[in-house]
Amino acid sequence: MPHARAIRIREPGGPEVLEVGQIELPDPGPFQVLVEVAAAGLNRADCLQRRGFYPPPPGVPEDVPGLEFAGLVESVGESVIGWKPGDRVMGIVGGGAMATRLLTEGTELMPVPKELSLEEAAAVPEAFLTAYDAIILQGGLEAGQTLLIHAVASGVGTAAIQIASALGVTSVGTSRTAHKLPRCTALGLTHAVLVEEGQFAETVLAAVPDGADVILDTIGAAYLSQNVKVVGKKGRVIVIGLMGGVKGELSLGALLAKRASIHGSVLRSRTPAEKAELTRSFTDEMLDRFATGELKPIIDDVLPMADVQAAHRRMDANETFGKLVLRIRASAPV
Repeated sequence: MPHARAIRIREPGGPEVLEVGQIELPDPGPFQVLVEVAAAGLNRADCLQRRGFYPPPPGVPEDVPGLEFAGLVESVGESVIGWKPGDRVMGIVGGGAMATRLLTEGTELMPVPKELSLEEAAAVPEAFLTAYDAIILQGGLEAGQTLLIHAVASGVGTAAIQIASALGVTSVGTSRTAHKLPRCTALGLTHAVLVEEGQFAETVLAAVPDGADVILDTIGAAYLSQNVKVVGKKGRVIVIGLMGGVKGELSLGALLAKRASIHGSVLRSRTPAEKAELTRSFTDEMLDRFATGELKPIIDDVLPMADVQAAHRRMDANETFGKLVLRIRASAPV
């Protein structure tokens, strides 16, 4: 039975409840792959799980966070096709990625493009799969349309900027932090909007008078009424986060008049088959764009595994631009 060092959540609370401990893993099942993890990306969901607000799905360790990783295949189950020991891989999981080893389904893995180090690759899966799924597969975003991205300097936000730019989409991004917006513009953001006193609708409509065809919303309730104001005719609001609350008032009349729609989405609790299909679609449609430079992971910092508490403090303080990555192996291969 494989052993691993892992970040453990001792009890719900602040960053101080995180510690490095030991876990045991079962041997790979017929369709599973054992991965030697080199690096893992940090996400807001990890901070919520640490606080006791976002439990993992059934069958996933409750006290080991981590939703995305990159590393080397260590061993494979007898029915796994397409992967062998030594392959460079990355992917998303329901939890447990912040460990020196993890088990995952072979169908949920992606190859790491040769242009990326494993630490860079660890910043790809959650941000880019989330953005791609929300704005393309669910939002139906097409060339020539307009995308509004909230919290545009986040990992998902910076991924969405790049996907929109690659597809020939006009992008509008909001942030409450002024100094982050020029960096977003440098990534390809068409219109940067500073949210002041919680307001953004007038500035967005000044930039795109017909409104947004798709809105990627990580905020939730606090932005709901303004989203309805700025969504265009037949537009789609895709809600993927609730940083601004879970309950808000909705003007149904405006929604009906625009024939617009609001969709909720989460990746973590999806079935293995759904995650495998998303992984396959992204691999087919987007992965080559990392080789061309159209897409690239945006990393704020890479910290050693032992500095996980500091990483959580930085994310809690909203100090980051792009992703924080934890180096899980001290001598992580490139």
